[in-house]
Parts: sequence; C-alpha cells; structure tokens
Amino acid sequence: METQLLEVFRTVARLGSITAAARSLQYTQSAVSRQIAALETELGVRVFDRLPRGVDLTAEGRELLPYADAVLDRLDAARRSLDDLRGLGSGRLRVGAFPTAVAALVPRALASFRAAYPDVHLSLVEGRTPALLDRLADGAADVAVVSTSPVDQFDADRFDLHHLLDERLLVAVPRDHRLARRRTVRLAELAEDAFVAGSATAEETLLRASLPSGFEPRIDLVAAEWTGKFGCVAAGLGVALVPALAARGIPADITLLRLDKKDESVRRIYAATLAGRTQPPAVVRFLEHLDGVAATFR
Repeated sequence: METQLLEVFRTVARLGSITAAARSLQYTQSAVSRQIAALETELGVRVFDRLPRGVDLTAEGRELLPYADAVLDRLDAARRSLDDLRGLGSGRLRVGAFPTAVAALVPRALASFRAAYPDVHLSLVEGRTPALLDRLADGAADVAVVSTSPVDQFDADRFDLHHLLDERLLVAVPRDHRLARRRTVRLAELAEDAFVAGSATAEETLLRASLPSGFEPRIDLVAAEWTGKFGCVAAGLGVALVPALAARGIPADITLLRLDKKDESVRRIYAATLAGRTQPPAVVRFLEHLDGVAATFR
C-alpha cells in the first residue's frame, strides 16, 4: 500500500470533505477521489460514505484511521531522525586511535568536531593498530586512526585507508647527552647507548621500522607508556625513538634529534574504515576535521 493513499485518507477524514482535502493537499478534487477509490479497492471495503455535503467515515474507515495515523506518524519520525542524522543533530561517532595519535592529532580533531556538532555522542578508545582494525571489523568502532611502517601491510579488501600524514621518528636524548647539541644523528652513533623501548624485543617496537642493517640496539629498560620512556630518558638512563606526533609531550629536560636521511624512517598514518560500506555522515565530517588537524603536523 502506498503511504500517499493513507495520507489522502487521513486528510479527508480530518476535514470531512474531499473538496477541502484537495485544497489542503494541493490536488484536484478528482485526484483525491481516485486515490480514495484506489485505497478502497486495495482494502476491499468502503472507508467513506459519500453524503450530500461531504463524507463520513464508515465503520471500516474508523477502524483504519488509527492505524493510518500510526504508520504516517512513524514515517514522519523516521524522516526527522534521518534529517537529524544527515545534519548531525544526533547520532554517535566511535573513534579508535593508536597511542601517539591520542597525544594531539585525534583529540584536536574531536574537539573541533564537537564544537561543530555538539549533539553527536563521541567516544574514543586507544589501542594498537591490529586491535583497532579488529574493532572496526567487529563493528565496535566507526573509524580508526592507525599507523604503518614500510614492513606493515593492510588488507585492502577489508579496509579503506584515508591517508592523513607521514610521520618521522625522532631520537630523544637527555639534555646533557654528548650528542644533544647536534641537529641530526646516525643510529650507529648511538650503538653504545641503552635504548628505552616498549618491549625487550626490537621486532615488537618502533625500532623495527628504523634499524639499519647490522645495527643491534641494546635494550636495557622497557617502559610501555610514553611518560615512562620520557622519565627514563630525562634521568639519563637511555635514549628512545619518539614518533613526531608525541613530540609535543616531551619534557623540557629532553632534547629531540632528527635521524640522518640514511637512517630516517617514515610511518604512514591513516584513518581506516570498513571497505565497501557507506560511511555515516559523522564519519565523513570527522575525516574532514582529521585532515585539517593533520595538515598542521606536516
């Protein structure tokens, strides 16, 4: 049944006149009459008695009217909800991000998004890239900011990747380190230094993306969180590789050095979404905010 027939039926019932309903709906009188006849044919009952002055609901028409009201009211509510969603007057946005992206990039994008669309409910979860991609695949996140090194691969059949920026790795040393006055450094020059890493196994840390052939870092201290790494470096217990996105949180007693171009490595930062899916309006707009913030880090 076409909802238009129900709308015409409800209008005629409310006004008690085909002529008045035609004026209200901006139809011709004959068009309203044809649609009422079509509804009666489809239902197999008469819904109006035609009177000398106007019309009156039959028993069947009175039975139908509350159902017509319910259908049309629910449809109107659905349209309003969709309009709110398109205009971001409602809805939700679930964002995942790897730890250093939570240092500045993602929070700044979320803040500008919230300022523009305060009625969208926001949530943020931090995690490593593999876990974030799992959340996307499981439907527990709408978008995930993830990172990759030259040895990483993403499943292009499962995920769409929106490139945000290329991030370089820096070296954090204590301010009194012998190389602290240098602007760039070779990793080979740090062969005698202890490295503070997130894992005792180099293959599970940022070092994996940056080790030149033959360089074996000495990892004496393991600190999973960046605050711990920075604390160890500041105390002179070692040096650490630091992604550029985390540089804004560096304490004043630490110096950041750039790696020589021969050792320099780049992590590519993406906003990942599920491949082959129509993205909700909130995700589309959030990507615009991410692009704007990412541009300030390039």
